[in-house]
Amino acid sequence: MNTLHRHAAQAAIAALASLGATAALAGALSVPEIPVDATPLRNYQCQGGQSLKVTYYNKQGGQSFALLSVKGKPMLFVDTLAGSGVRYVAGPYVWWTKGNHGDLYDTTAGPNAAPIIAGCTSSPGK
Repeated sequence: MNTLHRHAAQAAIAALASLGATAALAGALSVPEIPVDATPLRNYQCQGGQSLKVTYYNKQGGQSFALLSVKGKPMLFVDTLAGSGVRYVAGPYVWWTKGNHGDLYDTTAGPNAAPIIAGCTSSPGK
């Protein structure tokens, strides 16, 4: 992770840690050093009847973050280099999106492990 991403992630995580878990998912995330241009909320329906609510924090110039709950715990994901789509990382988890589709992976399960939440789809603008 380059220095800019590391500092941005540290600042964003510190801001998230200062909020309560419920407030983090319901309220606005504020990191004054990283102004965001848009904060769309997307509701994903996934295989097996699972669902995910993801709030994206998009910064002018391309950097973005995704806030979603994993195993009942809100986590802030930071975008990283991806060959296709957008790959967000938080600790051992990867939220990988392409268009309106996404999958959640646990990297501790191994490099070829299936997603822990798969086949997620969101309607545009919802």
